[in-house]
Amino acid sequence: MTKEQCFYIGYISKTRGLKGEVQMFFEFEQYMDLDFDVVFLEIDKKLVPFFVDTIKLQNNSTAYVNFEDVDHIDKAQPLLRKQVYLPNDKMPERDPEDFTYKDLVGYIAIEESEGELGEITEVQEMPQQFIATVDIDGRDAMFPLNEDFIVGIDPEEKIIVLKLPEGLIDMYLE
Repeated sequence: MTKEQCFYIGYISKTRGLKGEVQMFFEFEQYMDLDFDVVFLEIDKKLVPFFVDTIKLQNNSTAYVNFEDVDHIDKAQPLLRKQVYLPNDKMPERDPEDFTYKDLVGYIAIEESEGELGEITEVQEMPQQFIATVDIDGRDAMFPLNEDFIVGIDPEEKIIVLKLPEGLIDMYLE
């Protein structure tokens, strides 16, 4: 299995207890829709299959996982901070009508009073909100994405029009 045949879902964040249970942190938004009979961990630049014995999904983007043949903390310890992948055929189908903030990567951000800011290069999910990053003259400008600041979105032209709080962009232009 190669990385091209898989998609990234998260990483092993810590061990739990003495019987080999680990906590997996998800960076994949629809983690509740995934099928976890086998996952692939990147170990020494190779994807190694691990068969899931039990998994307990949590609401905070984590799960507690027991893998087959990992029955002691000493066997689980080397798995810490390893990236976790699933095969591409396990990717959940997405309704084309569903639009998320992460879909805005690649869109041109235009601020009503400042004009064109640039292309959105990244959208991060923070605990309270989503944050967009735009490259302005070699500096990463970050601003919140929420309904109060979004004036309009044009999916055809890949443009988002914003009305950001006064002075927010000024600090990146100085």
